[in-house]
Order: sequence, then C-alpha cells, then structure tokens
Amino acid sequence: MSTNVVSWRLRGMGILRIVFGLVWAIDASFKWQPGFADNFTHYLTGNLAGDPGFVQAWITLWINIVKGDPQVFAYLVASAETAIAIGLIFGIFSHLTEVVGVLLALVIWTTAQGFGGPYIPGSTDIGAALIYVLVFVALFLSSAGLYYGVDRYLSPTLRRFSFLAEGRCGVECPLVSGQGS
Repeated sequence: MSTNVVSWRLRGMGILRIVFGLVWAIDASFKWQPGFADNFTHYLTGNLAGDPGFVQAWITLWINIVKGDPQVFAYLVASAETAIAIGLIFGIFSHLTEVVGVLLALVIWTTAQGFGGPYIPGSTDIGAALIYVLVFVALFLSSAGLYYGVDRYLSPTLRRFSFLAEGRCGVECPLVSGQGS
C-alpha cells in the first residue's frame, strides 16, 4: 500500500476521533441538564420488566448501588463523558480515554441499555453503546491520538506515564514520521 493511502487513512482516523469526540460532547451536555440527575435511577429501570432474569438481577444490583445517592452517580457519568469528549477532540491521553470509554460504554450497555434489550419479538437493536466499544477499540488500534492530536507532543514528556497517551510511531506511521504528504 502506498504511503499516501496509509497517510490518508490515518488522517481519517484522526478526523473520526474528533467527530466521535463531538458526539460524546453533545451527549455529555445532555447529562449536565438537571433532568438527568433527577431521573438517573429511572434510566436504569426503564425497560426492566421486559428483560430476562439475569438482566433484571444485574440491573437491580446497580439500582441498589445507585439508590445510595443517584445524583453522585449522575454527575460521575456526566464528568466521565465530558472527560472522554475532551480526550477524543484534542487527542490527549488517548490510551486512557479509549480504555475509560470502553469501560463506560460497557457499563451503559449492561445497565441503562439492558444488554441491548428489550428481548421481545420485533427487537431490532443491540444498543448503541456496544458499537461505541468497537469504535474505541478501532481508535486504539489505529493510533488515532497521533493524528490531529496533542499526544504526539505530549507522550515524550510523560516518561513513565507515557502509556496513558498514544506513543510515537515508527515507519508504519508516515504522517507522524514525516514521510507522508
């Protein structure tokens, strides 16, 4: 594959990362609205009745945990989504952002989205959060934080914490190494 094609694709992954970050920023802005914190427990119980027993047991466990102080959990989710949005948009601490993004998306998928339920005839959706997991994995595997991001400058200064950011690339990353157009 020519260097120009590789370079174009890698830049595309950087743009995808930024656009995905904007999606998370919009979603985070909804989480900062008072209605989200006021109804946080309801988001977990929404489709509980139509779910299989194992899903009901899992979600009930989370409901019991959240009942202690739902607003704290709501603000934790809002803060996490905001941090993910910032990390994606600016390409900063990309590895940390992508791992936290996978974990948060899995928590959302297994709780608020009930593992993609409801499990009834005619269901046509597995839940968007599971797809978000795959996007985070793709961003991680493509080193998307290096393209149009701060990580390419930040990583060398982090020393032993450089694993939190996208590291420098060698020959396989022509855009970063200066070989691409």
